[in-house]
Amino acid sequence: MTASPALPRIDYFAFGGTIASVRGNDDGAVPTLTAQDIADSVDGLDQVAEVRAHQLLLTPSPEITIADLVRLRNAIADSVADGAVGAVVTQGTDSIEETAFVMDLLWSGEEPIVYTGAMRNPSLPGADGPANLLSAVQVAASAQAVGTGVTVCLGDEIHAARYVHKSHTSSPSTFVSPGLGPIGWVSEGRPVVPLRPSSRSGVDVPDDVAVSPVALIRLGLDDDGRILGTLADLGYHGVVIEAFGGGHVPVAALPAVAELAAAMPVVLASRTGSGEVLTQTYRFAGSEIELLELGLIRAGALDGLKARLLLMLCLAAGQDTDAIAETFAAVSSTSGPIRA
Repeated sequence: MTASPALPRIDYFAFGGTIASVRGNDDGAVPTLTAQDIADSVDGLDQVAEVRAHQLLLTPSPEITIADLVRLRNAIADSVADGAVGAVVTQGTDSIEETAFVMDLLWSGEEPIVYTGAMRNPSLPGADGPANLLSAVQVAASAQAVGTGVTVCLGDEIHAARYVHKSHTSSPSTFVSPGLGPIGWVSEGRPVVPLRPSSRSGVDVPDDVAVSPVALIRLGLDDDGRILGTLADLGYHGVVIEAFGGGHVPVAALPAVAELAAAMPVVLASRTGSGEVLTQTYRFAGSEIELLELGLIRAGALDGLKARLLLMLCLAAGQDTDAIAETFAAVSSTSGPIRA
């Protein structure tokens, strides 16, 4: 008799979140289930891969920190060195678009890292966590996912971490990638990844990362930007401004923007949620040309949430303003996909 081929090893790291939450007697759901509890509840998981479960945290996802993600990166690196061919991470969906993006910047390996979670907790009818975990393991164990960096897989859709966005508070189909769509999907247990990153770029930060506070400010109609003048005194080391359209601010906010740009790195992002910050289309007071001439750093296609995290990592890596601008340009220009 021919021996069955050994299953690939996937290491599963859990942070808590809805996928791990159950309701009490008369109260709301809280993270309670461990990684092993969740893995044991998924029918067919042991037929896809040898899954080794690791519990890193048991918490709602807004509590996850960059230091936690550096610890996760190191744990995955140790697992890969020990024979794992990929990793799956579960957590609350509230911050997956941010944590997966940070991990994509921190992870330089070819081995895939797949984030997933649940929109319906195990106490509810139609809980989606088990199916999402099974799909994520199928993706992480697939040769098609090698070299794709970090992805997010829910509802059998595979999204690139650099583009994915949570678009709805409660819908199971909440995750979208504006302007791109998913890079792949899972059909009958078979991952398909027809779009892949053309290249990848990240930030090298030390294990004992010291994170500097970075503010995220969205400007609105008739906004004079007075809040910007308070940020230095509050201890912020950098700022991301979510501006109108292609990168525009009200004239009344210009003095505060200019003063801030002279004091710390200021990144210019768009509040629209898709498309790139312009570079040379408009020259009026408050336009992108004038703001870039003031020294603001262009976020490219990154939204404000992700631009803030990239700036935090740049500061943690000790980069000056010129180096930060180079990093933003590199990340923005290498995050585009190509067809395989």
